[in-house]
Amino acid sequence: MTTAIPREWAGTRLTVVMPTYNEAACLPGTAAALLALPLPGLRLLIVDDDSPDGTGRLADELAAADPRVSVLHRTAKEGLGRAYAAGIGAALRDGPDYVAQMDADGSHRVEHLPELLGAALATGAGLVVGSRYVPGGQLAADWGARRRLLSACANLYATSVLGVPIRDLTAGYTLWSADALEDLALDGLRSAGYSFQVETKFLAVRAGHKVVEVPIRFEDRAHGTSKMDFATQRESALLPPRLRWDHRGRRRAARPQVALASRADI
Repeated sequence: MTTAIPREWAGTRLTVVMPTYNEAACLPGTAAALLALPLPGLRLLIVDDDSPDGTGRLADELAAADPRVSVLHRTAKEGLGRAYAAGIGAALRDGPDYVAQMDADGSHRVEHLPELLGAALATGAGLVVGSRYVPGGQLAADWGARRRLLSACANLYATSVLGVPIRDLTAGYTLWSADALEDLALDGLRSAGYSFQVETKFLAVRAGHKVVEVPIRFEDRAHGTSKMDFATQRESALLPPRLRWDHRGRRRAARPQVALASRADI
């Protein structure tokens, strides 16, 4: 069930940036569900890293059929972080009020997007995190014990090293104000892979942006396999101490403002 938000908020200019690599089996269904949301200000930007399975061609077909969809084709698979940086940069040039990050594989339920947008507009947050690890957040039932433990440990490790009071620091379902993204200097980020999620949240907190976490249910991917390889895991492990070192002695812009929003607040 999709959370209703006030009519005057529904037309907010919101661009969803959705990186893809070999997601031909998932993309059409995810895009259709997303575009069916009662958000007339919604746009979808698909960022395809030259998928050999034809995902880029499917993305072009979606764009030809719906003017709300556009496609950014990249010539190589350079990592999730690089794809997001390129996509967010392109999205910002069109002047949205907010930009959301969302996976194409079905793990991020589209009905949570109005909740993230409503939380941002209700609280003035620069970053809203769709969180698995706040009260009300859930993981898919078919996640095994080992996978749950690894995810929880990765969050605890990054949070402990960086001292950032966000419970789901590795979350990939996020919504940003355009102003907060402009402060990140995306071209200068260290992260190429999944650690982009950690680095950007860390920088947002350091810059003094208000962060709100909204509980979501995180599903397992509908089709295909995870893109998490050894190089990505290595980067994710090394990034937190490197960020801590890079920012040693630098003064925070403000005390961290991290809050939890319930659906009753939206």
